[in-house]
Amino acid sequence: MILAYILIFTTIGSIASLGGSFLLLTKKSLTENFSNNLLNFAAGVLLSVAFLDLFPESLELAGEANIFLPALFGFLVFFFSERFINLVHRHHQHGRNPSTILILVGDGIHNFIDGIAITAAFLTNVPLGITTSLAVAAHEIPQEIADMGVLLANGLSKSKALLFNFLSALTAILGALLAYFFADFIKANLYLFLSLTAGFFIYISASDLIPQLHEKFREDRKFFQALFFVVGIVSVFLFTKFFEG
Repeated sequence: MILAYILIFTTIGSIASLGGSFLLLTKKSLTENFSNNLLNFAAGVLLSVAFLDLFPESLELAGEANIFLPALFGFLVFFFSERFINLVHRHHQHGRNPSTILILVGDGIHNFIDGIAITAAFLTNVPLGITTSLAVAAHEIPQEIADMGVLLANGLSKSKALLFNFLSALTAILGALLAYFFADFIKANLYLFLSLTAGFFIYISASDLIPQLHEKFREDRKFFQALFFVVGIVSVFLFTKFFEG
């Protein structure tokens, strides 16, 4: 039954992100507005899932172990990964569209980690699995839209860009299945994986999404979009309280 939940919610997230990419091909102006609102929502969801769901669950499972060291490690992993990608991108920026490969490889690894995170959450309990899946989907959709824009700008045809995005999305299912079939190891170290995921989510929200939101706000001065950030936080808070009751 848990495997069914894992596959269903991982697949839903992959399909949703591909749907966002497909929408970009047909309704570009609509997609840009939608993507910006979703970025606000995603930033709120990621932060609240980390602090209201993942950390409390990890703390409960850890006993006397320190849950913040793996969270910090997760944060640093994403920091140095992004720094390395930016370094390689700059070094090869005069080459033939190197960002295409970087986008696809980086997105594939990111999706693979997301799949592991979803499985670890579902192995803890179903509500945590659902909220983690929501957080993953919320930040994957605008990210996939942005990645699709880069691929198209680099000269890929629409069909090839969609195909590559589809193959990249499949790595989330691969990560989820791999984590499930090594469930004994995952279960024995659940607090580590939950804390790592919290570190990932905090980094993505605080170091990636929120700076984009501030930059967008400086451009258009649309303060109401911050409401979507609050809605993301409140949604997770209400969801966790509902299942606690």
